[in-house]
Amino acid sequence: MREHGSETLTNGFRVGVHPRHLPEESLPGRHQYLFRYDITVTNESERRARLISREWWIVDADGGTEHIAGEGVVGEQPLLLPGQSHRYHSFCTLPSDWGTMEGRYRMLDEDGEEFDVTVGRFYLVAEREPASV
Repeated sequence: MREHGSETLTNGFRVGVHPRHLPEESLPGRHQYLFRYDITVTNESERRARLISREWWIVDADGGTEHIAGEGVVGEQPLLLPGQSHRYHSFCTLPSDWGTMEGRYRMLDEDGEEFDVTVGRFYLVAEREPASV
């Protein structure tokens, strides 16, 4: 399987994303394709910061777009000390067999300053089964 993820460094925080299609949970006949994405956020800066919110832009193969925003990630607002990482996974359902996601995290440092960390565009791609002969 080709790599469809991304890795981005912004304001001293590295975000790595590794997506994968879940064919056993997808229903192509109903235009429902489920994808899992694993994310690691690593603090490579010298400051402590809490991930307080997230924002996603999702685009499917038919040009449909969705904007999602909310507090934290999967119900958490992790505090990352210098050198620490936070790992989590989540899911996305698309009506098409491919699409893209990208976003940003809003961080709050120990001095009360808010800043953004970019989540680079990654690709949600359902691997096609080889045609039978």
